[in-house]
Amino acid sequence: MTRPEVTDIEHEVKSVDLIVSKSDAEGNITYVNPIFVKISGYSQASLLEKPHAILRHPDMPKAIFKYLWENIKEGHDVVAYVKNLCADGGYYWVLATVKMAKNPDGSFRNYMSTRRAVSDNAKETIAKLYADLLEIEKNEGVEASYTAFEKFLDENSLTESESFNKYMKNLNK
Repeated sequence: MTRPEVTDIEHEVKSVDLIVSKSDAEGNITYVNPIFVKISGYSQASLLEKPHAILRHPDMPKAIFKYLWENIKEGHDVVAYVKNLCADGGYYWVLATVKMAKNPDGSFRNYMSTRRAVSDNAKETIAKLYADLLEIEKNEGVEASYTAFEKFLDENSLTESESFNKYMKNLNK
């Protein structure tokens, strides 16, 4: 799949929208609900068995996904803001909750992500943080960006995943 040319067109995620996807252990998409297809502009067939990263908007710092993957692989839920790329080059912001689902015997089943609309206040706050991290990433690399993100977490007493998740949710009010 060819990545589209990025535009400044924002696609609205309404407060009633619930975007759902599931992925395998490598992050390849195994399920998307109809609202995911509608908002992203991709067909279901073009998304299935593709890595979730195909939706990554260039404004998203890799440090955020490093944090997300480190935590969900350990079985910790993660709540984070994500700016995704649409098939037409536009974008949409969501507050994603990502969890590891397990089988009754405790073995890994899949990763599940539910996404909701984002308030203007949350977008403004997070866009600034992400822009700062992205600038560091472009100039000094992903590890330096991740170190800056860890510093942000430490300075705001968000080093525990539960406190980070609560902070993210509270921004959306």
